[in-house]
Amino acid sequence: MGVSRGESGDLDLAAVRAFVAVADEGQFSAAAALLGISQQAVSKRIARLERQFGLELFDRVPTGAAPTAAAARFLPHARSLLAVADEAVARVLRQPRPLRVAVLGERATEMRAMRYYLGRHPGRDTEIVLTNPFVTSRDALVAGRVDAAFARAYGGPRALPARIAAAPFHLDPLHLLVGKDHPLAGRAAVPLTELAGVTVWVPGTSVESEWADYYRELSRYSGVVIDSRRRAELFPDIPAGRGPAPIEMLIEHIAGSDSLATFSAEGFESPWHPNIRRVPVVDPTPAYPHALLWDAGDPHPGVAGLVAYFRDNFNRDIARDCWIPDSDRALFMS
Repeated sequence: MGVSRGESGDLDLAAVRAFVAVADEGQFSAAAALLGISQQAVSKRIARLERQFGLELFDRVPTGAAPTAAAARFLPHARSLLAVADEAVARVLRQPRPLRVAVLGERATEMRAMRYYLGRHPGRDTEIVLTNPFVTSRDALVAGRVDAAFARAYGGPRALPARIAAAPFHLDPLHLLVGKDHPLAGRAAVPLTELAGVTVWVPGTSVESEWADYYRELSRYSGVVIDSRRRAELFPDIPAGRGPAPIEMLIEHIAGSDSLATFSAEGFESPWHPNIRRVPVVDPTPAYPHALLWDAGDPHPGVAGLVAYFRDNFNRDIARDCWIPDSDRALFMS
C-alpha cells in the first residue's frame, strides 16, 4: 500500500495495543480475537498508526502479517508504552500489577531459567519482557519499564545508577561453535591458552554494551582475537542499520566453513544444525556472569521472592574453574 507523509498528534494507545497484538499473534484475525474486537477494527487501528508514522508496519504474507523493519524498531517502545499505561491505571485503582522481568531474547539463558521458575511457582503474577541489543534489559530497568532484569552488572556504555542492586544469577560457560570441517571440530575440549591468536567471530559485539566489554576483557586476558564485524558480504539481504544478522543465518555460515568459529554460552538455546560441533573451553573456562538486577529504591513486592530463588540456585559450585572479568568477581566469587 502507498503511504502518505506522517500525521502529527499523540499516539493512540488502542492503536498501539492493536499493533502489539498483531506483532505477537502474526495475524489480524488472531489479534482481533485476543482483543475482543473485530478484524476490521484492528485493521483501522493499524492503518491509523501507519498514517501517523508515514511508514508501513506489516507486510501481508500468506501466513498473516509480518512486521517490517520499522515495526521491529517500534515494538519494544510500544510494549513499554502499554506497560506504563497499565501501571498508571493500576496505581490509580490501587490494584496490584504483575512483576515485570526483562530478558534479552527468547533463546537467552535467562528466558529458559524464568520458564523453569514460573513452572514451579505458577501462582506468582509475573510478566516476561523481551528486550534487544539496542534497548537492553539494563536500559528497561533503569528507565522504570521493568522491575527486574537479567544482565551483567558491570561494563557497558553507562554505569548502573547506585539504586540498582545486583545478585548473582548464573555463570554461563562459553563453548566454541565450529563447522564439522573446522580443525577444532574433533576436540572434546580446548584449553583457553590454545586460543591465543585465534580469531573468533562474535558479531553481536559490534553493539556497545556490557557483553562487548566482556569479550574485550576476555581478549586482553587470553589473547583470543574477537572479530566484531558484521561481514556484510555474508548477509547481502540484511540492511546495514539493522544490526547483527539473525542467529540462524550466523549458524548456517559457521556450519559451512572450515575456518569460522563463534562463542556460544552453554545455556543459550542455539539453533540446531547437523554440521555444527560444540567444543567446551577449559583451564579456565570463560563464563558470562549473568546477574539479577532490581531497583532497590522502589522495589516491587514480588522482587524479594524472585531474588531469593535465584540467589539460592546460583551455580557457585563451578565458579572456581571459571574466568570472569575482575569487576564481576566480588559479586560471583565471594
